[in-house]
Amino acid sequence: MIFIYDASFEGFLSAVFMAYEYKCKQPKIVKKEKFMGDFFEEVEEVITSEEKATRVWKKVKAKCGSRGSQQIYWAFLSELDEIENTLFQYIQHALASTKDITKDYAHPAVLKVAQTVKQVGREKHRMDAFVRFRKTKDAIYFATVEPDFNVLPLNAKHFKNRYADQKWCIYDLKRNYGIFYDLEKVEIIQLDLPASILETSNDFFTTEEIQFQHLWKNYFDSTNIKSRKNTKLHQQHVPKRYWKYLSEKYL
Repeated sequence: MIFIYDASFEGFLSAVFMAYEYKCKQPKIVKKEKFMGDFFEEVEEVITSEEKATRVWKKVKAKCGSRGSQQIYWAFLSELDEIENTLFQYIQHALASTKDITKDYAHPAVLKVAQTVKQVGREKHRMDAFVRFRKTKDAIYFATVEPDFNVLPLNAKHFKNRYADQKWCIYDLKRNYGIFYDLEKVEIIQLDLPASILETSNDFFTTEEIQFQHLWKNYFDSTNIKSRKNTKLHQQHVPKRYWKYLSEKYL
């Protein structure tokens, strides 16, 4: 049986609830946007239910503990193909076991989840390090990103703690949503951004910000010793796909 859901974490948990409700041991859980019609299998569209999602999540946390539940959530944020089915197998294994399964790497789903969590963790830490803010005319520090995985929910705590005294927004261009901090709380937002938002121009950003960006670029160039340039090593520490968000690179 195929369960189609709305791509949210609550929707996924609702799909898990329905799979157990239908006593389906090997379901296929697919995002609605990625579903391709299949004439040979029964299809059920999942209605996201906060109540059902909460019931499943409480059960999972009780069986898997904080480590296991974190692994499930982080792996879900990877958005990898078939990750929902791997996570269902992980949850299925956890609920059927009397022991902690988070390090049972002999089980393929547990191993796959652990490997995925490492990938997501690396991307999360890279976003912590490589995000560059620019001050807008509205006095909001604004940054754009396009991470490989959907890690913004994991970055929120780091930036809230680090920049607690200023308003900021980090916007994921790839997924068209962002996190905005208003000096009190972090919330999810969606904006209609122009393509030129990547440019540091007077249309959006303060004159002081533009001057600072050029000053930083000049400093970066002046301290760069060309005779010691090691592009391969540099790309290992700062992968090229992040360069367009670094002011020392894109100006």
